[in-house]
Amino acid sequence: MSMQRIIVVMLLFFLSEGTIFYWLLPESLIGRVVPHFMLAFVLFAGLYRNRHTALILGMSFGLLQDLAFYGKIIGVHAFTMATVGYLAGLLMERKRSTLFMAMSMILMSTLVYDTIVYFIYSVFKLTHGTFQWALLHHILPSLFLQVLFSLALYVPLRRWFESSGKKKSDEDEE
Repeated sequence: MSMQRIIVVMLLFFLSEGTIFYWLLPESLIGRVVPHFMLAFVLFAGLYRNRHTALILGMSFGLLQDLAFYGKIIGVHAFTMATVGYLAGLLMERKRSTLFMAMSMILMSTLVYDTIVYFIYSVFKLTHGTFQWALLHHILPSLFLQVLFSLALYVPLRRWFESSGKKKSDEDEE
């Protein structure tokens, strides 16, 4: 998969995160569930491409997310998404990733992502709820959505990233 295609897909995820998703969501969940579709794609890039791609994608699209949605502090989502993507790629760099390992990594990475964002916001007094309340009302429902989204896209994204890796290795051998 070329970087241009990755960027186009990430832009589509960015647009769906902020617009289409909230039209489909029931009204009772609108303030509680926050989609992290771009984070899932960054994590897949880290798992199946390399950690440096995940770092660059996380930094650039996290900054775009900061500018578009969360304007109070610029860079929180960019830093967190880049860090989590890089660490996921680093931890799974030499291992063959199965479905269970990939979903476990996405689950843990999303939990770490939301926790870091919560604590950064609490340091700057932008959130006033306790961590337990945020965990039960925002983080866990979003985590459930993230895992369902990642399960739905696991097979196509894995094939897409692995096919690009094979083309790249074939070109390197020539």
